[in-house]
Amino acid sequence: MTGFGRGESGNTERTWVVEIRTVNHRFLDQRVVLPSAVAALEEQIKKTVAGQQDRGRVDISVTLRGETSGGSQLHLDLDLARQYHACLQEMNTELGLGVSIQISDLLTLRNIIAVQEQNPDIDEAWPLLKEALLAALADCACMREREGGSLKEELLQRLDNFAALVREIEAMVPEVLEQRQQELKNRITKLLEGVDVDPVRLAQEAAIMADKADVTEEVVRLASHIDQFRGFMESDESVGRRLDFLLQEFLREVNTLASKISNSAIAHLGVEMKNEIEKLREQVQNIE
Repeated sequence: MTGFGRGESGNTERTWVVEIRTVNHRFLDQRVVLPSAVAALEEQIKKTVAGQQDRGRVDISVTLRGETSGGSQLHLDLDLARQYHACLQEMNTELGLGVSIQISDLLTLRNIIAVQEQNPDIDEAWPLLKEALLAALADCACMREREGGSLKEELLQRLDNFAALVREIEAMVPEVLEQRQQELKNRITKLLEGVDVDPVRLAQEAAIMADKADVTEEVVRLASHIDQFRGFMESDESVGRRLDFLLQEFLREVNTLASKISNSAIAHLGVEMKNEIEKLREQVQNIE
């Protein structure tokens, strides 16, 4: 599910700011952007996020604020400057150049003034960064929970539509089987016209052929899958993958049902059931 969260934590010297954005994804895919000074903390950040989230693409942005927030500072190497100055003086004297040495001459030389990064200590930085990270995760979870409530309502509505189609087929099965049995009797009688056939035996064979078209078992299993789906929806655990697998079982039963019985009305209902399954599957991809 999509979500956004923000968290801050710091002291008098620096403040860590963590922002988290999540979007739908079948698996957990984390992308972390943080200052190079604390790049070593990336794995700890990912491990913390993975402890609270199973699926989704998660973008984590970490910034550091404060006077010592890892910014650049200039460092003057006076010892090196003295050595450069002594060398220039010696060169001036030996070559008889007769020129005065200016500060601009020294500034053109390397490493007298250098840029140094003020890096925070990793062991000291992690507790504050983790506090900001957990706050961002909690903030994001609240937003995802609100979205999850709306998603749950939509899924249950879709499931109700699917269950109604199953009940409609269940109500049609007895009549369809009776019709199927009579059609088989008529066809066999026509094929064996003029042949002396035991009517009891004929009825038995027609009943056996009709029984092969019985979809009662598929209807019962679908009803069981629907109840299981509802149970998962009330669970506090991560159920996204289980719901995805269960929908595969839905589709398997519908395909078996459609292949066992040749009836235009049931075939039409089978198409509608597959359509509802596809809509359910699209939304289940958003569930962790």
